[in-house]
Amino acid sequence: MFESFKQSMQKKFAMTDLGRMRYFLGVEVKKIDDEIFISQSKYATEILERFGMGNCNIVCNPIVTESTLVKDENGIDVDASKYKHIVGCLMYFLATRPDLAYSVCLVDRYMERPIEMNLSTVKRILRYLKGTMNYEVMYKKEGKVRLIGWSDLDYVGDTYDMKSTSGYVFMIGNAAISWSSKKQPIVTLSTTEVEYVAATSCSFKRVWLRKILSHLCEDQREANVVYCDNSSSIKLSKNPVMHGRCKYIDLGFHFLRNLTKDGIIELKHCNS
Repeated sequence: MFESFKQSMQKKFAMTDLGRMRYFLGVEVKKIDDEIFISQSKYATEILERFGMGNCNIVCNPIVTESTLVKDENGIDVDASKYKHIVGCLMYFLATRPDLAYSVCLVDRYMERPIEMNLSTVKRILRYLKGTMNYEVMYKKEGKVRLIGWSDLDYVGDTYDMKSTSGYVFMIGNAAISWSSKKQPIVTLSTTEVEYVAATSCSFKRVWLRKILSHLCEDQREANVVYCDNSSSIKLSKNPVMHGRCKYIDLGFHFLRNLTKDGIIELKHCNS
């Protein structure tokens, strides 16, 4: 497939085959036997030096557990241009660092008017990056290609507009291929609703990935499993009866029910 694609491209465009890819737009690619590793260690070193954090102390997590950022009108302003520059550079790390998705997307919400607390959180992410520069995402050749998803969220994580943040990761075997952390578009009234909305957002991505795999001749004939830690949302995806804990959900999110009914998705419970 790849050889025929290269030949077709070389017939239409002036191209040179430089061999196996090793470096592309800041992403380093290594192949060892049947394993492929991607990372951004060189880019991480450049960013830390650029913002004067090359010799900073390291921390074990990018953000303090259960910490929240708020829009404090009385907070001390910081240089917005510098803040945007740092966050913009951190956003590019999300291409290879799913562990940074939540924290970076969180500080991204405060670029309009950053204060000292926001800048301190950004610097903590850089300190975490300092200790994890050599982290890599590994892809290993396996027999059967099976797409599996995981869905989770923080309930009412934003105390300003009372919205929650959904997150998901899709894996083939033991390798993560797609991940996201994004604030939900609606305000939910129960944990059942918020988990259901998160699982639906995850399902949208799963449909797209399923089509991509089909184009790569890896059809997913069985239902793809999506794990979540809320039993009520799993029951809601199978039972069309509306009740008090879910009657305010936008009908657009019941797309998940159709996928479950058609055997395209199977929601399974997992422990928190």
